[in-house]
Amino acid sequence: MEFRHLRYFLMLAEELHFGRAAQRLSISQPPLSLNIQQLEASVGAQLFTRNSRGVQLTAAGQAFVPAARALLAQATAAAREARDVAEGQSGQLHIGFAGTMLYCGLPQILSRFQVSHPRLRLVLRELSSTEQLSELLRDRLDVGFVHTPRVPPGFEQILVASQPMVACLPAKHPLSKKGSLGLEALVGQDLVVVSSMVSPDYHERILQLCEQSGWMPPVVHELRHWLSVVSLVSQGLGVALVPEALAQSALAGAVFVPLHDVDVRYDTRCLWRSERDQTALGDFVQAVSAGLAGHG
Repeated sequence: MEFRHLRYFLMLAEELHFGRAAQRLSISQPPLSLNIQQLEASVGAQLFTRNSRGVQLTAAGQAFVPAARALLAQATAAAREARDVAEGQSGQLHIGFAGTMLYCGLPQILSRFQVSHPRLRLVLRELSSTEQLSELLRDRLDVGFVHTPRVPPGFEQILVASQPMVACLPAKHPLSKKGSLGLEALVGQDLVVVSSMVSPDYHERILQLCEQSGWMPPVVHELRHWLSVVSLVSQGLGVALVPEALAQSALAGAVFVPLHDVDVRYDTRCLWRSERDQTALGDFVQAVSAGLAGHG
């Protein structure tokens, strides 16, 4: 049974006349008769009766009409869905991101992209950079926003943001009103830092900066999320070095002060597999690039 057979069957069922049905199908009558015979053989039942009064549907033919319509409708819908996915207008796009991207333009990029791709489902997953790299390598993510220079082979990247690290202090801290600080001013303070399991690169860099400035924190609190770091600082339980964008979190009790002796940048990269053949992914990467251009 072929879809052609179903189309011919439904046209004949509507016209109940071989000549008119063939004319509407833009074919001659013999091919129409042959296709109906092939369909009846495939179904295993006679669908039409042919006599001097014309063509009539049998009981089996009447029962087959709604099923044939449903099959053709499903085939049409499947073809449309396949075309839409191929054109990047339907399907799913799995996007990984670290929490700080919420303050680095990701919501605006997603909002603009969704306007141009309203039927494409964006599946967002908040993951650490380490977790994203693992999911990207396993093809469980289409694209990720990571904070690490350790880009695996076979991936393309865009530098999305590069921001300075700033000091995060409790609002009541004696240094919270300063216009800028040197790290030596924080010597002796307890340190709150993102976990080495979550962000090994920046965990190590921050501790190296402390050591270089002669600051060996008596207590180091390790947390999974940068926002958790800021939250703990806001409760007066230490100080931290965090990406500048976190100042936009406006978390009560936390103050952000520039550092004049730290040149470490907090870089954000958009990553995706080089050989990934997915129109929606290409469109999204273009939207990220356009967002950067507009932001600049």
